[in-house]
Amino acid sequence: MLTLVVDRQRLSSIAHTHHPIAAPVCGANVNQLLRRADRRPAARILDLGCGEAAWALQALAICPDGHADGVDISRYALERAAAAAARGLAGRLTLHERDARQYAADGDYDLVMCVGSTHAFGGFDATVRLAGRHVNADGILLVGEGFWQVPPTPQVLVALDAAAGDFTDLAGLVDAAEQAGWMPVYAHVSDAAEWDSYEWSWVGSLTEWALDNPGHPDAAEARALAREHREQWLRGYRNVLGFATLVLRRD
Repeated sequence: MLTLVVDRQRLSSIAHTHHPIAAPVCGANVNQLLRRADRRPAARILDLGCGEAAWALQALAICPDGHADGVDISRYALERAAAAAARGLAGRLTLHERDARQYAADGDYDLVMCVGSTHAFGGFDATVRLAGRHVNADGILLVGEGFWQVPPTPQVLVALDAAAGDFTDLAGLVDAAEQAGWMPVYAHVSDAAEWDSYEWSWVGSLTEWALDNPGHPDAAEARALAREHREQWLRGYRNVLGFATLVLRRD
């Protein structure tokens, strides 16, 4: 019997169709964070785990003479990033299809970002340490990470396939940054509306695609994945898991 291999990277890219920011942060707050992180008009920018490069593209809009490198393992997301960059920013964005941990650079970036992609490095602590190596002496590290708003129940941990120690509370997240030698100079904590917009967009985009492509071999898996994610969110981590984006400078 033929076994169909479902391309999870492709489904993830489809799920972010209506929310390419790929984190529970609205566009206005992305802009505010980047303006607080802005260092110079000709900034060198690195986005690790960039997805569709929404953060990098917005950073380039703020830094009119800047250049950005975007790194991600998903060719589908990078194809969408290239298409978006083609609308006026193609010459200022370089995309790299590779593991963020294996990206070699000269450590001279003015702004390094890793928002919602700390899993690529194995968690927040490793992200601050490894991504931070790419930041120059006066640069900014911008990291978005989850935290427990309230202590998770066993049901929440099952829904997330997580352990209680995978995240800390918000104060613990700030402490971890400081212990690694980075001082928070600004932060944004996502509110419930931002979370709901992100999650409904994720689930809805995947569901719409499955409904519009009923004959596609991945349609059934897309519907199942959307339903599973919706249940994990609504019956699990909604109002339990928070998200903070920290603007960090070296101590």
